[in-house]
Order: sequence, then structure tokens, then C-alpha cells
Amino acid sequence: MATMADVARSAGVSVATVSHVLNGTRPVLPHTRQAVLDAMDELGYTPNTLARSLVTSRTRSIGLAVSAISNPYFTEILQGVEAGALEHGYSLLIADPHDDPVHERKVVQLLHERRVDGMIVAPSAEPHELLAYLGRHKVPTVLLDRVVDAPADGSTGFDQVCADSAAPMARLVTHLADVGHRRIGLVAGLPGLSTTSERLTGYRDGLAVAGLAYDERLVVHGDSESAAAERATAALLSLAAPPTALVTANNAMTIGALRALRDHGLSVPDDIALCCFDDFAWADLFSPRLTAIAQPSRDIGAHAVRVLLDRLASPDGPARTVRLPCAFVHRTSCGCAEESGRSRRSARLEKSARSEGTAKPSTPDSPEQPLTSVKGTVS
Repeated sequence: MATMADVARSAGVSVATVSHVLNGTRPVLPHTRQAVLDAMDELGYTPNTLARSLVTSRTRSIGLAVSAISNPYFTEILQGVEAGALEHGYSLLIADPHDDPVHERKVVQLLHERRVDGMIVAPSAEPHELLAYLGRHKVPTVLLDRVVDAPADGSTGFDQVCADSAAPMARLVTHLADVGHRRIGLVAGLPGLSTTSERLTGYRDGLAVAGLAYDERLVVHGDSESAAAERATAALLSLAAPPTALVTANNAMTIGALRALRDHGLSVPDDIALCCFDDFAWADLFSPRLTAIAQPSRDIGAHAVRVLLDRLASPDGPARTVRLPCAFVHRTSCGCAEESGRSRRSARLEKSARSEGTAKPSTPDSPEQPLTSVKGTVS
């Protein structure tokens, strides 16, 4: 097996120079660096990662704590994190906190004990113990998808990377109102998550823009998972005046809502329109095809890696929150025809609403539109 000394002899440099090339501990002239890399390749030299970490105090590894198994959305984020880590020469250690605050704290400590250089974490609805641990041990961390408020003590807090939530949700609501719906239900996520509160805010903003009153009876919580969303949707359908349109606040809850609609013998969109927050691989395969908000999942993961590497390079810089834009993907589950602006059912709803003096004109949408985040408005 080739050694550093073998590489040094082949490249015509000192062992110290080979070490500097491997560990980045000192600048090396480009032609010297290339000679070392060529020698390593020719000799089949494999660096000793453990020995290198003792020299640099870095393991070139990142800890990732997300509920990837239970949430398909996080699976795509994981792919983005992995690609970003590999691009910059980092390995990935993954743990699933199962959205449980106690388990979350344990798995993050285990990752920390593995001497990861930094962490990327999607916090639970009750992240107090998690944040206290990370802060106490000064672990370079990027919070993913779900944001937390800045600490009351005025400290910098954590870097955060997420997608816009409020304006895209408002976009779904105004679209349903534009095609004639006056009673629009929401299956919201787990209380305590920032994504839940922001999407609820967007729902209310969308109603306000459409000139519709907020009715708390039309809002139920599906706790961000399928079974709870199925029960919550069934509760909405049991109302004396059930919604004519439904918005689900994540992909898992969309599945639960569809099960409830099927069990009640309702057809989408003829009996009830449906829009969802989170596009997913098979949304385009349903009949009807699902109108959705598409989050840039892989970009969120890759961007989180870049923000973490910036933090490792500048430990004392101010914390920042990065929000990436979503896209409105217009299909047919909202009641619109494939190419035209509205369906026959939407026309009937608008005609009925006009007789009550509450209708808004229909506004056709393009199949896929990027969204900008402006509170209280949609673009």
C-alpha cells in the first residue's frame, strides 16, 4: 500500500508538502499541487481520513437529522444534501428524529459525538432541548425547512434554509376562489411547526385577497401525516355545509385526504376541488392530475450545505435565514380543464355565486408559475 512518503518521492516534493495538499493547511503552488495529485492517482494512494482529522480537527463529515423515512419531501431534501456534501468532499451521517423532541435530542447528540464538523437539522415542533444542546456546545448548525424565532437573549441564533410558505399557500386559495369556490377548507399540519403557522397565515391571506371571510370550522389539523389527515378531512366532510374545495398543507396529508374523499364517495374535482402544498413524483399520475405548490426540495438541501460550509469558514458571522421560491403547478384537480381556465363545475359555481352577488371573475393560470413572497398579496 502506498504511503505519503511514496507520493512525496514520486512527485519530487517533501512529505510536508503532500500533507499541506491533503489537509489544506498551507497554500501550495498549482503545479506542485497537481504533481502531488497525479502521484497519488498513479500510486493508488488513499488518504487516512482518521489521521487527517487529528491534524486538522476536522472530519469532513456533516450530520443530517431529518425525518426522511416518514416524509417523502425530506427524502428529496436528503438527496440535495448528499449531492452538495459530496461536491465539496464531505461525507454524510444521517439520523431520523421521527419528529419526536426527545428522540431528536438523542440523535443529534450521537451525531455530535461522532465529531461531525457541522449539522443540518429539521427541528421538531418542540425544539427547545435540541437548540439548547446545539447552542451550549457551539455546534455549527443549519436549521432546515422549519424556522425558529431568534433567541430572546439577543444571540445570533442559527442559520436557516427553507422555502416560502405563506404566499404560495395564498396562491392556492385565491386560485380556488377565482374559479368560483366560496367555502375552501384547509387540512393544516402539526401545530407548533413554523411551516404549519406560515401556511395557515397564507390561507387567511388568500381568503382576504379573495374577499372571503375566515371560518375556523373549515380549518382542521392533519398533524402533517396521512392517517390524521384522513380523519381531519372526514370531519370537514361531515359539516352541515362542507367545503366545495380543499387545500392540503403537505404531501402526506394529501394522501390521507384523498382516502377520505374516496371513502365518502366523492369525485375530484366534480364533487370537490383539491389543491395541495408539495408537489411529488406521482402527483402528475393521478386522475385528475393534482394542482400543487412545488417546493425546490433538492435545492433546499444543496443550499443548506453551502450555508453550513460558509458558517464553518466564518464561525462568528451573523446568522442568516434563506428562503427559496416555490412554483405554482397548475393541473386539473382544482376543477380547471387541461388547457383552458376553468371547468364546467367551476362555471356552475360562479353562476351560483353571481346570483348571491359574491362572485369574482375567473383568472386562467399558466401550467407552472414561480411565486414571489409578498405578505398579503399573490403574484
